[in-house]
Amino acid sequence: MTGTRYLVHGVFWDGQPAPGRGHDGGAPVMRLQSPSGDFLQLSLQPGARLGFQIVEQFRSCLGHLRVQSSVRRDHILCSTGAPAARGKQCERCFMLDESRLIHDFHRGGRVPPGLLDYLMQEHWLYVATFAGGSTKVGTASGPRKWNRLAEQGAVVARYVARAQDGRVVRILEDLVTAEAGLTQQVRSAAKTEALLQPLGEAELDALNAGHAGSVRGLLARTAVEGFTVADEQWIRPEQTSTLYSPAARHAYPHPLDNGRHGFDIAALSGTNALARLDGTDAAFVVNLGHLAARTIVLGDFASPVPAVQESLF
Repeated sequence: MTGTRYLVHGVFWDGQPAPGRGHDGGAPVMRLQSPSGDFLQLSLQPGARLGFQIVEQFRSCLGHLRVQSSVRRDHILCSTGAPAARGKQCERCFMLDESRLIHDFHRGGRVPPGLLDYLMQEHWLYVATFAGGSTKVGTASGPRKWNRLAEQGAVVARYVARAQDGRVVRILEDLVTAEAGLTQQVRSAAKTEALLQPLGEAELDALNAGHAGSVRGLLARTAVEGFTVADEQWIRPEQTSTLYSPAARHAYPHPLDNGRHGFDIAALSGTNALARLDGTDAAFVVNLGHLAARTIVLGDFASPVPAVQESLF
């Protein structure tokens, strides 16, 4: 096997928020770790070519996070390069990862000083709706209130509360789940499948507006302090509209745990790309999130086109 081996850390939307309709905002990339520990940011903008070969059958540990302050977090590489035992981490890195402590902070859990500084900054509560109509409640820190929803792959989202800190916003999140019945997680597979036949934008917007209105009504009656009710719509990246249009598209036909793959990216929503394969006009939805924690080699590869194309239509 020739070429540099890279460990895939995932898809990220960095950069500034979209300034308005018709703009992308951010810069979607696939973050790759080289053997030396350096990181390569591989562009996933429309028109980018992505070619790679999977070189390991197992997932490797991605290390852990140490939160230094509200604006700084350090990524610590796995000291042993161990296989992943818990999703994308070995047992040791999972226990050392400070980000996991976020979820118990509002229940009285203790956190290190750096993580406390992060949690005590402004946070936002949002209601997000995805291509199939699934809707969730979630939270985002002030600096990443736009990027968080871009990485989630929302079609429509509204911010419903502005909280003074991360403790208050998570109390509100649990309240909304308990009283309004909104989940805090939508499965990655469900997001991908929904993009094959997305609901109309007007229907999704009405669905999201209804849920957001109900949540605002609930928040207006609560005795929880330390927040204000908000009514602000999230502006999604313009390029994602290609994935939400009523055009024909198909599930990517090859598993991302082995083999060689190569395609052009026409659009990206969260971790889901609209891929154009060489030799066919058909468009495919591929969840690049499945590459996280896998080791790849970049190269001039091309994904095989399904032998019987008629079966796609």
